[in-house]
Amino acid sequence: MVTNIVTHGTTPHDQNNQSMVLNFGPQHPAAHGVLRLLVALDGEVITNTDAHIGLLHRGTEKLIESKSYIQSLPYFDRLDYVSMMAQEHLFSLAVERLCGMEVSLQARGVRVIFLELTRILNHLLAITTHALDVGAITPFFWGFEERECLMEFYERVSGARMHSAFIRPGGIAQPIPENLLTDISKFCVHFRTKVDELRDLLSKNRIWTERLVNVGVVPSETAKQQGFSGVMLRGSGIDWDLRQNAPYECYRSLVFDVVLGENGDCYDRYLVRMGEMLESVRIIEEVIFIYFTKPWGRPDPTVIGPAVYSSKLSKKVMHRYMESVIRHFKVKTGFAETNPVTDVHVSTEAPKGETSVYLSLDNSSNIYRCHIKAPGFLHLQGIDWLSRDHMLADLVTIIGTADIVFGEIDR
Repeated sequence: MVTNIVTHGTTPHDQNNQSMVLNFGPQHPAAHGVLRLLVALDGEVITNTDAHIGLLHRGTEKLIESKSYIQSLPYFDRLDYVSMMAQEHLFSLAVERLCGMEVSLQARGVRVIFLELTRILNHLLAITTHALDVGAITPFFWGFEERECLMEFYERVSGARMHSAFIRPGGIAQPIPENLLTDISKFCVHFRTKVDELRDLLSKNRIWTERLVNVGVVPSETAKQQGFSGVMLRGSGIDWDLRQNAPYECYRSLVFDVVLGENGDCYDRYLVRMGEMLESVRIIEEVIFIYFTKPWGRPDPTVIGPAVYSSKLSKKVMHRYMESVIRHFKVKTGFAETNPVTDVHVSTEAPKGETSVYLSLDNSSNIYRCHIKAPGFLHLQGIDWLSRDHMLADLVTIIGTADIVFGEIDR
């Protein structure tokens, strides 16, 4: 931190009356990204917080507007680089609605499985790095051991640990490996015990509760006025989850609970994330039971092959039917002449909150306009009033519980 001290008065008796402006970040490890905060202090009490962002700005939306549909996909992986598949899924949904594509039930099932694995991946990092900011190092080691298992699932389906480009317009990139679903089921059973261990370590820990309870309180009406979403909204007791309120993929046919908080403080948001990880495990097991216990049907020859069928079968089908070859060519060259609509707006319930993308076309093979709405931008906007009248140490707690990542904020 760089400290600038402004002292009012010159006599020794006036030396206690001073205000400070601190540069918090952008290199600070608890800033959770390239964030610079100008924090005005009265002693140790925060009077004002001014967020300076844009240090990571890459012009993502303009870059996407000069690329084809498939070339644009990796840019979404880099938005929230903790929840990669959730971002590429949002873009894939938008392109599918633009082009009137139908995705097979099994491909939807695989998508939902990995969306929920991604939610666990995100919440594990959010909780454990938050604990590390507050001063607890053990949850960090425990949580990252489980994240390694999830990274392995990413690697087995895509060859990449992070930026997978696995969920693509029309389905998924390639068939899932044999025994993968069996291993995911085993992970779900194992992970429940790990969540219980993490809860036993933190939930009633005196230091943890003193640092989180009644800190960063977000009243329910304020959460709605500020445009909060995801855990920041549900932690204040508002029952809003797009997976239930505006279902997509196969969420409509699944049974799961929306985890809610009561007081809207940092502790409630921690409890909501813990509960959502268990609900994600429940969803994964339900999808595996519903969609993958019966033999899959014959693939539609007019739909391109990145579905969940064996690559050998997909090639046979595509070579046998000219329609599949034509569709495959159109998809790989930018979905030209396949668009029944010219613009679309899609929102999904990403791990950090409601994420949206607007795409507009101009009859070319590229996207004419792209605009992304990230939940972290609105959550960061609330840092000023959230931290006001709190101690400086509480600012670290508030930033950690907001679960901010700057790939989606600076874009």
